[in-house]
Amino acid sequence: MSAPITLTGRLVRDPELKFTTTGKAIARFTVVTSRRRKNGDQWEDVDTTFWPCTAWDQLAEQVCENFRQGSAVIISGSAYQNEWEKDGEKRSRIEVRVDAAGANLRWAKPADRMSSSTPAGDPWANGGTPDAPPF
Repeated sequence: MSAPITLTGRLVRDPELKFTTTGKAIARFTVVTSRRRKNGDQWEDVDTTFWPCTAWDQLAEQVCENFRQGSAVIISGSAYQNEWEKDGEKRSRIEVRVDAAGANLRWAKPADRMSSSTPAGDPWANGGTPDAPPF
């Protein structure tokens, strides 16, 4: 059974894009979340958790195209228990199947923001509207 989850955190490293034998894109990445609290004069991170995430298809490609290590993100998806066996030992961990991903602009670094360059002939560039008279 899976449970809905929303993560607000940062990418631990660059997402990794691979393709299945049938050509489906899959992106794997880890989001770290924590809570900040003040301890005297200092702020500290507590309840730090690392969340393995998986995105599929077009979303996987978009994640790899737009996010890098350290990107501030908001991830929405389903948490589930992944179980496997390795060296005769049963293992499991909670993972997140990603349904939606976006930049968290509250904490974004300049590298997280989209490039300000616009493609040639973009009718929406500089706030314009296509085929509309100027104000």
